[in-house]
Amino acid sequence: MNDSDIASLSLTVVWGAFALAFVFGFVAQRSNFCTMGAVSDIVNMGDWTRMRMWITAVAVAILGANGMAYLGIIDLSKSIYQTPNFNWLSYLVGGLCFGFGMTLASGCGSKTLLRIGSGSLKSVVVFLVLGIAAYMTLKGLFGVFRVAMLDPVRITMAGTQDLPSLLARAGLADKKTLQLLLGAGFGGGLLVFALKQREFRTAENLVPGLVIGLVIAGGWYLSGKVGYLPEHPKTLEEAFLATNSGRMESLSYVSPIAYTLEWLMFWSDTSKVATFGIASVFGLVLGSFVYSVATKTFRWEGFRDSEDTANHLVGGALMGFGGVTALGCTVGQGLTGISTLALGSFLVLGAIIAGSWAAFKYQIWRLEKIA
Repeated sequence: MNDSDIASLSLTVVWGAFALAFVFGFVAQRSNFCTMGAVSDIVNMGDWTRMRMWITAVAVAILGANGMAYLGIIDLSKSIYQTPNFNWLSYLVGGLCFGFGMTLASGCGSKTLLRIGSGSLKSVVVFLVLGIAAYMTLKGLFGVFRVAMLDPVRITMAGTQDLPSLLARAGLADKKTLQLLLGAGFGGGLLVFALKQREFRTAENLVPGLVIGLVIAGGWYLSGKVGYLPEHPKTLEEAFLATNSGRMESLSYVSPIAYTLEWLMFWSDTSKVATFGIASVFGLVLGSFVYSVATKTFRWEGFRDSEDTANHLVGGALMGFGGVTALGCTVGQGLTGISTLALGSFLVLGAIIAGSWAAFKYQIWRLEKIA
């Protein structure tokens, strides 16, 4: 394989990520798919409809990812989620910060991009603050704190931290069998739970979850199969083309926002190129924009007052720091990470939900105090 072939394959990965994210953006904007919104509905109204939609997406992503892993199409251990290092403090702190921040900022990283596509100027501000804070956590001031104080507090396992590997090392069965059983068990169980409520079983509720789950699985196939080189001709090592992490990726919306800002700021630097993550940022915004324009729901939106501005600024910063520290957001860990059955992803998701719940309670307390 020559340089031209590699460049062409990289371009396929980039445009494929753009297309997958476009579908995600279009469907999510149409269905109001949102993790924070799902938590809000439960806390404020006891309504589980959007949470069941989100659970459907998780179930499909788990079934798709583990089905492909079982068949040998992809190797999920090559992702950032299935590592031997269980950074429990980073997962907890990052997840709590992200969950609290996304509530203050009116949505997570993906929701911020969706709102930009529908005309929210304050989400543009959140995007910038989130991206800067994320980059500072990757390589700057916050990163020094993260690497020195949080990441060293960890449990180093004998192998990868995904549930099939953990149980295989315990001698229950071989990993491939457990991959099939756990993938089907978790995915099928979540689908049963989502479909248990009769009122939820409508196309309006089911289709968004099914499509978004398939998009996550499609991302794994795109980066883990289409963009995979067993031996790069220059390095003679395996490579995953057009990914910022150098590993196989699916959708996530914190670090990719930071890399998008970097790419735009250093546009003339030929070493900075479009990647899977960067393309997915633009695809999500455009998908939301197309739906909003087509349905005439595009509306310009600004900040209400100084308190609203402060909440979104703080929320964006917390999401940038928390998302990088926890290795993902509601999409990056809550959908993509969970689909690998990584133990850390479950912990991060729980921390995100707890942080969001705490922020909702804080906002209710603030309203009651003002009243």
